[in-house]
Amino acid sequence: MRVLIMAVGTTGDVAPYTGLGAGLRRAGHEVAIAAAEPFAAMVAAAGLEHRVLPGDPRAAQRSEANQRWQRGGRGVRGGVEMTRLLARHLRELGDAMIAAAARDTDVVLLSGPAYLGGADVAEGLGLPSAGVFAAPAHPTREFPPLIGLPDLGPTGNRLAGGAVFAGMSPILAPAIRHIRSTLGLPPRSFRRTVQAHDRARWPVRYGVSPLVVPRPRDWRPGLEMAGYFWPHHGAWTPPPTLRAFLDAGPPPVAVSFGSMAPRDPDRWSALIADALRQAGRRGIVQAGWAGFDVSAEHVVTVGEVPHTWLLPRVAALVHHSGAGTTAAALRAGVPTVPVPIAADQHFWAARQVALGVAPARLTSRGLTADALAAAIRAAVGEPGHRDRAGRFAARLEGEDGAPEVARLLPELV
Repeated sequence: MRVLIMAVGTTGDVAPYTGLGAGLRRAGHEVAIAAAEPFAAMVAAAGLEHRVLPGDPRAAQRSEANQRWQRGGRGVRGGVEMTRLLARHLRELGDAMIAAAARDTDVVLLSGPAYLGGADVAEGLGLPSAGVFAAPAHPTREFPPLIGLPDLGPTGNRLAGGAVFAGMSPILAPAIRHIRSTLGLPPRSFRRTVQAHDRARWPVRYGVSPLVVPRPRDWRPGLEMAGYFWPHHGAWTPPPTLRAFLDAGPPPVAVSFGSMAPRDPDRWSALIADALRQAGRRGIVQAGWAGFDVSAEHVVTVGEVPHTWLLPRVAALVHHSGAGTTAAALRAGVPTVPVPIAADQHFWAARQVALGVAPARLTSRGLTADALAAAIRAAVGEPGHRDRAGRFAARLEGEDGAPEVARLLPELV
């Protein structure tokens, strides 16, 4: 079967699907991933075909629109800004998704962001489709929607989850109209598409471990936690400076904010260095898309380092709580200090605290070196966090959501 995975977004939105695609290829399928051009090498390294989607995610992260989204943070304001950010590019993205899916494709698998418009593309081309989402977006009584709202109670959580889809619909409307018109489809809003999929029990396999987020009991049939989609990683050799730093002392604390690009990276770099100094810990700081540059005797700044290699060698991880980084930390059995910035990062940060692998959820807005240092000391100094993280790592060993998706494919055609 010729499978096309639509993966829209930054590194964390694409990397898990290289592992899913590699797993489907091992199951005998031909697999392509449609993603932005900067991820072509990542896709090729997994032995998969790359089909180009427009945009430069790194440049987009530095844009004023993205900064508004990050400043919006959690809650309704952040959700609105995130939807506007996606809507700005959805018309051009929709055209590219049509071109990607129109050739040599038997079935389309849609990541969460790619569902916006991608569901219409699959419908218009007459291709069977399913969701392969990385975060539990469907409304439930058991937790609030992923825009960073507090727990509103069972009824409030469910109503708020539905309201998120309803609120996104008018913002996305112009681009959705364009996509459907291009495909000769009758007008239908994003909200109506969600409702139609719910009635038809459109299948979604979430790349989330049921050990971390148990399947909500009030979800409709067709929504399942498949287990994590782990990014594909080939052989990797660390630079001598990184190896020498690790060998020169006790395990350091890693700091990684991935594709997030908060304002004033110089201030953040100084804050991180000060927090590590106060905590009495050495540190490895990933520059990331923010361009952190921490120059201190007790800290080394590095570029891209696979989490599968780095995290088992550190004492704790300070991170933005993206879905993929959270999964990588749990897999490595390392305690964490979550500092969410926007969107579903608040959800994953809360999960880490609830699972007992993190001492507290910090807030990026107004973060101080004192607060970060205290959290680092707690994460490293209280053995319970590492013990619980280690138990999770043992339970996650061998988990892979790709076979569950492979079993779904024959049911779609």
